[in-house]
Amino acid sequence: MTFTKIAVIGLGKVGRLAATLLHEGGFEVIGVDAQPPAGETPFAFRSGDISDPVVIGKLLSEVEAVLSCLPYHLNMELARAAHTAGIHYFDLTEDVPTTNFIIQLSKSARGLMAPQCGLAPGFVGIVGASLADEFDRCRSIRMRVGALPQNPTGLLGYAFNWSPEGVVNEYLNDCEVIEGGVRKLVSPMEWLETIYVEGVKLEAFTTSGGLGTMCDTLLGKVDNLDYKTMRYPGHMDLMNFFFHELLMRDKRGLAGEILTNAKPPVDDDVVYVHVAAEGTQAGSLRRKEFVRAYYPIEIAGARRTAIAWTTSASVVAVIEMVRDGLLPDSGFLHQEHIPLEMFLQTPTGSLFKGGAHKQR
Repeated sequence: MTFTKIAVIGLGKVGRLAATLLHEGGFEVIGVDAQPPAGETPFAFRSGDISDPVVIGKLLSEVEAVLSCLPYHLNMELARAAHTAGIHYFDLTEDVPTTNFIIQLSKSARGLMAPQCGLAPGFVGIVGASLADEFDRCRSIRMRVGALPQNPTGLLGYAFNWSPEGVVNEYLNDCEVIEGGVRKLVSPMEWLETIYVEGVKLEAFTTSGGLGTMCDTLLGKVDNLDYKTMRYPGHMDLMNFFFHELLMRDKRGLAGEILTNAKPPVDDDVVYVHVAAEGTQAGSLRRKEFVRAYYPIEIAGARRTAIAWTTSASVVAVIEMVRDGLLPDSGFLHQEHIPLEMFLQTPTGSLFKGGAHKQR
């Protein structure tokens, strides 16, 4: 079913930009947050308590779709409300239990249930599956993403431009992989490797959630599949010390506060994407790569950080495809089932076509 009315709930940097992009794409947008956004917005705004089921029920009765840009722990109830209202649901979560809950909801959904529409999981899964499809037989898909400061300082070489809650979970929750054709859970912050992107030396290590539902989809079709986060060298050892030797793993909320206070967000960031697949093609072993560095760019008259626009553009491109009838309009949407070329042809997805140039 085609649709034009959508609510965007949670108007941080990502939510506000997503709402702006949707408005520019022809959607009738209602942005919802507990606090009014600073300055004027091109879309309608409504202040509301998203924990109040009456408020959410009334809002969802007025729209045909909802995009959650809320912390992951608030998504289950919002997904349930969208399911009850019979409308499309989209979110950016990397949380595995939340996604499993939404998968169960989708079995009786009248609308489309589409979690994990961000950068990772989300865009990298679209890229990884697309590369794998080029082979007669795929032996490995390796996906790496790093959202980093362009000018790192200190031993951690990091800035919390993303949700500290989400980062802490990624560093502490078990990670799904396929290894040697077997689906497994492995520990986070392990399997350390060195990667270079645009001549920059990075380290990569296991973190949770980045694969989305790819293990379900590709088990038996690919021998090896994993996702890792990229950071500047030395980061992983320090975070293992922080969480495990100092026992901050037992105090996740406090850990997030300490890390954000020590490494606040920066405007000059970069998002590195390194996706590689190997397999046989016409009898020969080949390797395919998608490697990009995305920098801040100007969108709708304002400079947007790399992590904000890549995350926002990922989900908006998917929403555009659903509206235009290019993707299913009910059930559960697997990111890895989205054709990359079709994604890149959308007005918003076209932003990913090449690495954005560094703005000086």
